[in-house]
Amino acid sequence: MFGGQNMQSMMKQVKKMQEQMQNEQEAIAATDYTGHAPSDVVLATFNGNRELKDLQINPEIVDADDVDGMSDMILVAVNDALQQIEADQQKRLGQYAPKGMF
Repeated sequence: MFGGQNMQSMMKQVKKMQEQMQNEQEAIAATDYTGHAPSDVVLATFNGNRELKDLQINPEIVDADDVDGMSDMILVAVNDALQQIEADQQKRLGQYAPKGMF
């Protein structure tokens, strides 16, 4: 026989790991990530599912003659938040999967 006890033990470990992964995924989804542009002129808040929840723009940067500058600040804040989500996923879930999967 091929060690039924070992197989049973391994299956328990796999189930436990799956539960831990699901708990981590739920925690990530419930977390808010706020990206910042320099001097906090733009703040972009996402949940862990990468859904934009809030976008705050400081009125001082609103300039009809510099729409590109405001667009750049929005991009910086959005990308900052998305990078935070990615880093948190790697930190929390990286132990359960091959590198780069999350």
